[in-house]
Amino acid sequence: MKVAEVQAGDAVFGGPRLVLIAGPCVIESEDSCLRHAERLAVIARAADLPLVFKCSFDKANRTSHRSFRGPGLEDGLRILERVKRDAGLPILTDIHEAVQARPAAEVVDILQIPALLSRQTDLIVAAANTGCVVNLKKGQFLAPWDMRAVVAKAESCGNRRILLTERGFSFGYNNLVSDLRSPIIMRGLGYPVVFDATHSVQLPGGGGDHSEGQREFIAPLARAAVAAGVDAVFMEVHENPKRALSDGPNSFALDDLPVMLSELLRIDMIARESRVDR
Repeated sequence: MKVAEVQAGDAVFGGPRLVLIAGPCVIESEDSCLRHAERLAVIARAADLPLVFKCSFDKANRTSHRSFRGPGLEDGLRILERVKRDAGLPILTDIHEAVQARPAAEVVDILQIPALLSRQTDLIVAAANTGCVVNLKKGQFLAPWDMRAVVAKAESCGNRRILLTERGFSFGYNNLVSDLRSPIIMRGLGYPVVFDATHSVQLPGGGGDHSEGQREFIAPLARAAVAAGVDAVFMEVHENPKRALSDGPNSFALDDLPVMLSELLRIDMIARESRVDR
């Protein structure tokens, strides 16, 4: 099915090229955020790949209340505004409360609805009402066709700047499983589909008071998703995943990203040549 094109900065989702959404899970510091963005910009330019930088100002859904959450809304948006200006990249960040939608939309290009909040009507409506691009992450507890109702909530505000993201299904006992039928089914709703390659290998709560992850499966799942025909790949990356303050076990090493991107682009070229809806 031909999907609507959704533009965020220079990145066009559903267009003729694969898009990369990448960055650290959370803002660890202003210097760290800017450093990651600048490195990612260099890597993406070398690969000739459209890039959206992602980072969270607050991780409100951490396993433990003692876990690092980030700098918060005000300081976080100030940092993301600087990243956008200095690195020249469109920005994605997630919001957890309806009151965060308007101030975040004044800075970033894409508002993301976290998977665990994918049925929160007021949050989705608030994000859609800003006119900003809205990335609706499918809840781990939802079937892909259940996203039709989630999409309808955003569309009810007149917003058609929608992305849908697959991030795995709850399989029980701290495990997720990726079903590559899901992005294909969700793409049938008429909007570009993103595959979250790093949260799909997360083991939620697998460490007791924190989540674990299986980093070794990020690249194989990303390759499979691109072969299946997704429009973009979402990845949390870090210069030193073992020292990341959030989601380190399922973050991809920044140094390994260029090789992976070259693989994904080759697969994407073959996949697009074989698709009949382009």
